[in-house]
Amino acid sequence: MSRPGETAAASPATAATPFDERAATWDADPAKVARALAVAAAIRSQVPIERAVRVLEYGCGTGLLGFALQPHCDCITLADSSPGMLATLQGKIAASGASNLQALRLDLVSDPLPAERFDLICSLMTFHHIADTARLLRDLYTLLDSPGHLCIADLDAEDGSFHGPGFTGHRGFARAALAREAQEAGFHDIGFSTVFHVVKPDSPGQTDFPIFLMVARK
Repeated sequence: MSRPGETAAASPATAATPFDERAATWDADPAKVARALAVAAAIRSQVPIERAVRVLEYGCGTGLLGFALQPHCDCITLADSSPGMLATLQGKIAASGASNLQALRLDLVSDPLPAERFDLICSLMTFHHIADTARLLRDLYTLLDSPGHLCIADLDAEDGSFHGPGFTGHRGFARAALAREAQEAGFHDIGFSTVFHVVKPDSPGQTDFPIFLMVARK
């Protein structure tokens, strides 16, 4: 694992992804910032966060959620598979001077599980990009200490308008179906709340997209 403020060693270079290309301007969208702040506030209201808590944000992007939680936690590992996002994140960590943030290049679809274990694992708008969410939930269960909390924020089931034509991921999630997957992975006390709405007035279909927060315990 990387030292605080450093990324883990990068794997061989691959073609840039849309996330790499958008990383430098990601935080310029006020809606993304507001969404992260709303999710962080919801996590803090539903999960007992203490200064000693070890946190993993999986699929962190530029770290908007992790930075919102940073003042309340001793150590946050910000993990993502996008080199572009991690490069932007590195700059933010360096500029902030925060000593309790560390970046990690990690793709649980293809990489082995890290050795470290966490008290809280959170993720924001990542699950709908992962084909096998049942496997991801099992991996996150393994990475959690017991007792521990999992907090997943993502889209409710939608009509495909959020990303538009050509998107191959999940069109959001039915809460009951995701809860069943979490329960099968070993989680309990699974609950959902609506914590934000993304509004796309120019969408040809659905224009309002609720964001849920699923909180589960190990």
